[in-house]
Amino acid sequence: MKVFVIIKANKDSEAGVIPDRKLLTDMGNYNEELVKAGIMVAGEGLHPSSKGVRMIFSGDKRSVINGPFPETNELVAGFWIWKVESMDEAIKWLKRCPNPMEGEAEVEIRPIFEAEDFGKEFTPELRKQEDMLREKMAKI
Repeated sequence: MKVFVIIKANKDSEAGVIPDRKLLTDMGNYNEELVKAGIMVAGEGLHPSSKGVRMIFSGDKRSVINGPFPETNELVAGFWIWKVESMDEAIKWLKRCPNPMEGEAEVEIRPIFEAEDFGKEFTPELRKQEDMLREKMAKI
């Protein structure tokens, strides 16, 4: 299974505070462990929401809202995508993670949908299209 591991933002990450060398080193070492174990598929830190935008969809209308966004606890400061055997395995790996923020941090793990999760609605034609797109993305 694949999981999306979400590092929640805090006031420092939203202020653009860059982690110190020790935290960058610790996280680099942790990421190296994840890669060596075949767990880490992707992972990145994100700029503060002040550099981002939100798009609101309402039917065929689109509205763009420039950051920053007010609810810090609802924002994402970074993420990983991991390939694990189970949620329990993801939890075990996350427990080994250095604290990703100064002070208190919140990290969420969410399963990523797999093709079989969509049932009969995900037709053979849609599966073929998905496979083709994944092949093209792997070449990027």
